[in-house]
Amino acid sequence: MSPTRMWSEHRWIFIGSIVVLVGMMIAGLFTYTQQKATNEAHRKANELNDALVAKGFAARNTTNIANTLGADGGPVCDGPNSALRRGLWLIQLSNGASGPGMRPVISDRRILEAGATVIAVYCPEKLEKYKQKINDLKTEDVIRD
Repeated sequence: MSPTRMWSEHRWIFIGSIVVLVGMMIAGLFTYTQQKATNEAHRKANELNDALVAKGFAARNTTNIANTLGADGGPVCDGPNSALRRGLWLIQLSNGASGPGMRPVISDRRILEAGATVIAVYCPEKLEKYKQKINDLKTEDVIRD
């Protein structure tokens, strides 16, 4: 059997094999990239959890941290010093009432430092500006151990 005749009779088998092989290579590359990102997210989640435990906070589920913040910090690192983010953040530091009963409160410094720890792990280039913002706030030791 000549090579030309073999190619013409089995052309679809050769083409199909090449398509399947290329598809498997693409799937393998995607899986590798996804696994690498997942490993990085879990490494940073463990680093954050260890840093928070060292500061006296309770240990957290690192899988939840990794799912929420990913490998890049997600929404925490998306403009942590913007005016909108700061406004929302200050609203969260209130007495919990809504409407006209909402009042600012004096927060504990440890809570603000926990936020700084998250930024230090996920986006350290934004930490200095964040620390400048939290230094403007009045804080006291209001959490009892």
